[in-house]
Amino acid sequence: MYPKIDFLYLSEPDMIAAGVLDAERCVTVCEETFSLLGEGDYLMGGANHNNHGMNIVFPKETKFPNMPVAGPDRRFAAMPGYLGGRFDVCGNKWYGSNHANAEKGLPRSILTVMINDKDTGAPLALMSANLLSAARTGAVPGVAAKHLANADAKIVSVVGCGPINKACFTAIMTQLKAVEKVVCFDLFLDKANEFARWAEGKYGVTAVGVDETEAGFRDADVITVAASRLKPLHFKDEWIKDGATILVSGPVNTDESFLTGCKIVYDHTPLQEAYVEDAIASGNKDAYYSGVIGGPFYRLIDAGKLPPLKESTGLGDVVNRKKPGRESATERVIFIACGMAVFDISWGFEMYQSAKEKGIGQSLNLWDKPSLS
Repeated sequence: MYPKIDFLYLSEPDMIAAGVLDAERCVTVCEETFSLLGEGDYLMGGANHNNHGMNIVFPKETKFPNMPVAGPDRRFAAMPGYLGGRFDVCGNKWYGSNHANAEKGLPRSILTVMINDKDTGAPLALMSANLLSAARTGAVPGVAAKHLANADAKIVSVVGCGPINKACFTAIMTQLKAVEKVVCFDLFLDKANEFARWAEGKYGVTAVGVDETEAGFRDADVITVAASRLKPLHFKDEWIKDGATILVSGPVNTDESFLTGCKIVYDHTPLQEAYVEDAIASGNKDAYYSGVIGGPFYRLIDAGKLPPLKESTGLGDVVNRKKPGRESATERVIFIACGMAVFDISWGFEMYQSAKEKGIGQSLNLWDKPSLS
């Protein structure tokens, strides 16, 4: 006779009640996750244990009437992982995305996370993960701001004024206490102005909306980039001041002179190596590079103009003090974040524990006894 198995279901309101929007706490948990990454106490998908996930990408044409066809940002992804330390669980983020969702009044992506017992595979919790994913996406550059930005940074620029960069900015602001001005750039000025009004109201800072790319980069101490994947931005070397920190959570392009002249810190170098492996396996490395955030860096590495990834610095190395982060107040630093399932697992586990402590969520029964013995 098998024992009864229950698991906790957490809706989006449950997640809010559990604390999913606590940006400062999320930064702390993600910093802990970076430390575990740096030590190697984790696993992700693929034979190399470092794959971002497995995607279903739809064909341009199909003979099957019900099979979806390709569209902007239309895909499914499974992002499994194991995270050690005090978390010591397995989990998976299931990711469905379609740019056309907006026509139905839905967010572009609809996400869930499942947390599982590492030994039995039994589910511990199934949770709505749109806010969870946004929070941990924002917290990653929040950790980078703590370790890489000058503590006296006064001007923050937000490049791309959507919900992801709002999460990034919120997390960054938990770490930077001297900020006086926020520049909000978006291709759509009304969105930039709306973000600026929100920032002024929430943080009591001076904020301005702009729709000229140069104004979004020039003279800023810290720049958080999370612009549309459909319209990657190009910024010029000359726009970036000495001592600036650029936190990249979305595709960008810039002058070669900037990338070869600044300090580069990756979220996790083995993840970046896995992207390069996938690019080679794809048979069209250059096209693959064009579709990932690290592409401009990989091209320069291949050309011998940047050091190999194995010799580069990951944020976990900085958190664990194995390698230096910022080494001078005038050094220009760029941080590259590509997203990893272990952060969904760590923040999801934290919310699961919080929900249990607060009596939040609905207990669901997987079985009283299995159908097969």
